[in-house]
Amino acid sequence: MFNLNKIKKRNICIMGLMGSGKSVIGKDLSKNLNLKFYDTDKEIELKTKKSINAIFEEEGEQYFRKIEENVCLDLLVHHDCVISLGGGSIINKKIRNLIMLNSYSIYLEVKLKNILNRLRFSKKRPLLNKDLNKSETLEKLYNNRRKFYEKADFIVNNDNDRNHVLEKIKSKLRSYAK
Repeated sequence: MFNLNKIKKRNICIMGLMGSGKSVIGKDLSKNLNLKFYDTDKEIELKTKKSINAIFEEEGEQYFRKIEENVCLDLLVHHDCVISLGGGSIINKKIRNLIMLNSYSIYLEVKLKNILNRLRFSKKRPLLNKDLNKSETLEKLYNNRRKFYEKADFIVNNDNDRNHVLEKIKSKLRSYAK
């Protein structure tokens, strides 16, 4: 198991826009480092027994953000795990502060055109599903969140090969352990 104490953090957080690969990279990284994996969106669905889409449709985004805050704050105090954060969770100041305090944060940077391509058939993205102009919506979300994403401890491009991204992350983490 990777020793997070060497980097003086409790856990590793993966952040980025929807479609940036947080869940895939987070799951792979956790297996590779022998750490537990949590996906905040999956945890929200387990807690509410509803899909993210259903929560947005039935209760609205504000209600979703409150549940997201509670789930994230609970997970961010865990030890020895990789946490894939929902794309918008970073806009919450309490979540940001706890990430800075407890987590080694990794921002998966992906070109917007690649995200649009990855999500073109997805029906599980409530913030994109309601608008006809997905490109414009995604650009607005990115512009609102970029300043928070860019404060991550490590920024890595995830436009192409996930194995390459995983190797870059592991190499970076190993550099702290020396």
